[in-house]
Amino acid sequence: MNYLGLEKNKLTTLAAELNDLLANYQLYYQNLRNFHWNVSGPHFFDLHREFEDLYVDARVKIDDIAERLLTLRFRPLSNLTEYLDRAKVEEAGQVNEDREMVRIVLQNHQELIACMRRVLDAAGKVDDEGTIDMIGSFLENLEKRSWMLDAWAARKREPAMA
Repeated sequence: MNYLGLEKNKLTTLAAELNDLLANYQLYYQNLRNFHWNVSGPHFFDLHREFEDLYVDARVKIDDIAERLLTLRFRPLSNLTEYLDRAKVEEAGQVNEDREMVRIVLQNHQELIACMRRVLDAAGKVDDEGTIDMIGSFLENLEKRSWMLDAWAARKREPAMA
């Protein structure tokens, strides 16, 4: 039954873009977990909490993206090999400096934002208002979080405590 009123054969590009977004979100999520576990130094409390907030948000969005794919009658990517193959977000590896962690998160955001815009473009071409609404809210939220992290990163280094 075509309960959405969308033609599946016209949704393949959109589904591919959603799966790309899903793959990028999975790598971003793992980078955030890495940073949450390994941040240290004078900004520990702020960043430990911020990274956790971001990865909890990412986990919800990952599920939403996968379920949107299923709603459109496509299969979401679901293994690490596919994520690593499709994502432009890269694994961060070992990072020790807190400002470098934030810089990497902002790079991840840049890629996610570009990916979301590709999804919005593909969804617009097939009049998929459900995906447009969902991704539009993701985009607005991520742009605001990026602004806040960028403002934090722009602060001058505080003098060392005596």
